Amino acid sequence: MTRRPRSLAGKVVVVTGGGRGIGAATASALVRAGASVAIGDLDLDVAKGTADEIGGDAVALPLDVTDRDGFSRFLDDVEKQLGPIDVLINNAGIMALGPFEDEDDRTTAHQLAINLHAVIHGTREAVRRMRPRRTGHIVNIASAAGKAGFPGGATYCATKHGVVGLSEAVRAELRGSGVEISVVMPAIVRTELASGLTDARFVKSVEASEVAEAIVRTLRHPRFDVFVPKSLDATFRFTRLLPRAAAEWVSRTLKGDQVLLGASPEARRAYEARAAASAPATDREISG
Repeated sequence: MTRRPRSLAGKVVVVTGGGRGIGAATASALVRAGASVAIGDLDLDVAKGTADEIGGDAVALPLDVTDRDGFSRFLDDVEKQLGPIDVLINNAGIMALGPFEDEDDRTTAHQLAINLHAVIHGTREAVRRMRPRRTGHIVNIASAAGKAGFPGGATYCATKHGVVGLSEAVRAELRGSGVEISVVMPAIVRTELASGLTDARFVKSVEASEVAEAIVRTLRHPRFDVFVPKSLDATFRFTRLLPRAAAEWVSRTLKGDQVLLGASPEARRAYEARAAASAPATDREISG
């Protein structure tokens, strides 16, 4: 028997990094589904603009996910304004590209702080709030880079592998608690983060709206592994059956080894500059 889809009407949903890209598309899709959505973003003006454009029950609040105390206060503020949080979507993330040996410590620290440490903190906070109520859903946005290593984005891949591993472990701890967790693993998503990237053969890039639709489906019909496009699941299953040398040959043949390494620095310049300024709390820790 097919289970009835869960209704999102009246649900309180938090989207970190919700001012742009996947976060903005997801917030919009959730409001259309009847949810009340809190958009958290470092750039409050952009978040407010997104909330105004979406309309409905969307609110914008400032959020630096690298400030752990501030992240917790942000969630408190959401609950004061909208009520207990039903869904937390850990979406905020950055991607810095280039040869691993050329990456400076600050860039490494930023990616770890935003892509991994903030997801750990957000997930823990959500569990602490949801488990006592025996209901809730945590959605962690990882990447296809959480299942494979792509040259040119070593630290980014490390953070996304961490998100996948975290989510798998927490899923086991949450079994029987009433709280769900999902990990979303898109291919290249046509947002600012993917500026200057080219497609791999046979793996098409996707739009932010497609990832948003997958997230909404997952909230209605909970599942753990969410690949966008779905064909990625079959690709990874196939390559895992191969010996390493054969799997690496397949990746090279499909140009998978050039997806990040071949990115255009000129096309990425504006994005990389903005990403470099996206972890003020981490910068204070480094300088202090």
